[in-house]
Amino acid sequence: MKILLKNGSLKGEKNVDLLIENDKIIKIGPAKSITDVNAEVIDLSGLIILPGLVDLHTHLREPGREDAETIATGSAAAARGGFTAVHAMANTLPVADTAGVVEQVWNLGKNVGLVDVYPIGAVTVGLKGEKLAELSAMADSNARVRIFSDDGFCVSDPVLMRRALEYVKAFDGVIAQHAQDPRLTQNAQMNESELSGKLGLIGWPAIAEEAIVARDVLLTEHVKSKLHICHASTAGTVEILRWAKDKKVNVTAEVTPHHLFLNQTSCESYNANFKVNPPLRTNKDVEELRKALAQGIIDVVATDHAPHPIEDKEGEWQSAAFGMTGLETALSVVATAMIDTKLMNWADIARVMSERPAEIGQLADHGRPIAENEIANLCIVDPEMTWKVDAQDTHSLSTNNPFHEMTLKSKVVHTIFRGKLTMKNGQVKK
Repeated sequence: MKILLKNGSLKGEKNVDLLIENDKIIKIGPAKSITDVNAEVIDLSGLIILPGLVDLHTHLREPGREDAETIATGSAAAARGGFTAVHAMANTLPVADTAGVVEQVWNLGKNVGLVDVYPIGAVTVGLKGEKLAELSAMADSNARVRIFSDDGFCVSDPVLMRRALEYVKAFDGVIAQHAQDPRLTQNAQMNESELSGKLGLIGWPAIAEEAIVARDVLLTEHVKSKLHICHASTAGTVEILRWAKDKKVNVTAEVTPHHLFLNQTSCESYNANFKVNPPLRTNKDVEELRKALAQGIIDVVATDHAPHPIEDKEGEWQSAAFGMTGLETALSVVATAMIDTKLMNWADIARVMSERPAEIGQLADHGRPIAENEIANLCIVDPEMTWKVDAQDTHSLSTNNPFHEMTLKSKVVHTIFRGKLTMKNGQVKK
């Protein structure tokens, strides 16, 4: 099987032809220089070629919550969004805290075959924060887990967090922390501010995130391990990360598309699709997060794709579940927030949405240079396309998309996974 991509712009810099055979890029040349009568030819004039996107933070819900998402539907949504690899969070039923469960997720992903699905293992048994899960067994399993997280819950016990950081050093693992002091966020509903008081919703203070980030940065420096901060959301967290990077602490961080684009004023609608953990913050926080991503203080964008069935989002705000979908809109949201504002270019997008995530996840075949003899994992984008988001037009089983009816700039039009077109002209090829 051969695919010939004609006249595409490599990361927005130069136009090339690119010939793919089986799973590899076998030839790259100047635009309009390659011909092959046996190849499927796709004209990429005006389009951008990026390495396939990599998500470090996806909730696929299977096993246990197949009413919200399955690995098959989540993989299809990922392919439609330009992703070739996703990391599946551990808060499934049963929790992914044993070799058996992570191997189940791994095998299901391989059988679907639309993206590589890499399980994230739980840090603690049952996500309860009481005792360490089988970290070594998960690392040694066929799934080869390297990232561990209790996402949805904070590893709030500092002794347990220290032990986890020490333990994963044996196999070069990473602890990904959901930074939320539970004592400071009990029953919290949205960002703590004058607006939360006006809306009558219990406030979620920024310090609840920042205190855990500061503690864990110091713990990581002390034990010389690897820490990853999930969904950074405040200007204060940015300052702590800046200090940590200056001190050469081995800490990385992610920001979500929605924290780069939306702010707390969305909560005025009481539309629970804007209810998320951590909450949408202030305009100042959004500005600082954007600058931090552009400067490399925040390393990557991760979607925190969190699908929920309609019944979990209906009704009063206080009783609704936290979370938003995001795989299909991620690239467009980031491009609108970062490229249209001149803070980043397409090479920067490749860095924060593919290259650095693959490096943190230790993925051999993703985030690689677009070059001859490399695995063909590619994302093709139309940078000039504007489109209106329709929450019902989705491959996910859930429709809790906060960008519904918003107009975004740039759209993924083709996705190539290991040399196979998994999405062509917006249509996923299952």
